[in-house]
Amino acid sequence: MTNETTPTDPSPATPAPAAAPSPATPRRPVAPAPRRGGGALAIAILFSLAALGVAGYTAWTVWGMREDLGAANGLRGQVDTLQAGVDGMREENANLRRRLNDADAVNRSAREEMLGMSERTRNLEDAVANLSERSLSGHDAMLLDEAESLLRMAKERFALFGDASGALSAYDLADKTLAAVNDSAFAAVRQDLAAEREALAAVAPAARAGDLSTLADLRAQLPGLPLKRNDVTPSGDAAPTFWQRAGAALGSIVRVSHDDGSPVALADERIARELAALDVAHAEAAVLAYDDVGRAAALKRADAALASHFDTTAPAVRAARSRIATLLASQARGSEPKLGAALAELRNLRSVHALQGAASTTRPAASGSTAAPARAASAAAPGEGTP
Repeated sequence: MTNETTPTDPSPATPAPAAAPSPATPRRPVAPAPRRGGGALAIAILFSLAALGVAGYTAWTVWGMREDLGAANGLRGQVDTLQAGVDGMREENANLRRRLNDADAVNRSAREEMLGMSERTRNLEDAVANLSERSLSGHDAMLLDEAESLLRMAKERFALFGDASGALSAYDLADKTLAAVNDSAFAAVRQDLAAEREALAAVAPAARAGDLSTLADLRAQLPGLPLKRNDVTPSGDAAPTFWQRAGAALGSIVRVSHDDGSPVALADERIARELAALDVAHAEAAVLAYDDVGRAAALKRADAALASHFDTTAPAVRAARSRIATLLASQARGSEPKLGAALAELRNLRSVHALQGAASTTRPAASGSTAAPARAASAAAPGEGTP
């Protein structure tokens, strides 16, 4: 198979310059080249089709590349938008970091201020405690002295004289005085005081004082009460009768009396009067001693003495016996109340406050020595919590 070449240039070929004839060789005639027009045309057509295919492929490729370029431009726009968003988020993140740093700085300063405020609060509490102690040593101390004096007075008056009414009045004044004290630690004293006031009120001091006054009046009236038998001659200007003179004469010689079994016979009525007065005095002592049984027994003996030795028809005797009956039905009853618990509690609390005041005077030196470590710890505390 021979390779055929297609002429690329239709212009006639320029003849090559003929070589100079050599005198030695003879010249041969040149045969004309064969014509190849059909094969060249086919080759040209093929090349044309190939060029058309290449051009079509190239056009299709360019068209696809243009579409891809449009899509790429859209993607580039989206990428640019995302990049802008990312840049904005970076700026916002930077702003947030700056704000976070500012917030940390503010938090640190606020914590330092809070620690300073806590220290100031402690100092203020100490100052208020000192002020309360000073107020206690001034106004409250005066009130406490007055309340203690009233309680001691009530206790001694009740112990010496049995004056429940006076003791109750003193307790009322002491309670009002303690109510004016600012310190709430003395509330326990008021509770004990209220209990003792109730005990004093339970024995009815007013009724007991009335009973004592009635007994004193009754004891004073006994010497003037008429007896059953009065051997004193009646006074007056009238002359005695015969039978009176005869009785007086016989009475100086022989006296007849009736013994009714009483401790003292009617022969000596003065002893009966004195014994009745002693029974009334015993009743008074029983009232002062809060002896309800002894009081009732003494009043019954006094009433029996009035009924047996005194003239029961006389108005004064009947009035005395009605008084004794009233005294037997009196409401002034109950055992002797025990006083002094409120006074002891008040003294104990005052001694405790005095010890606390003595301890607080030595506290400032110790607090000053521990102030520097506390401040150093408070300064180091904020740095530990911050990132």
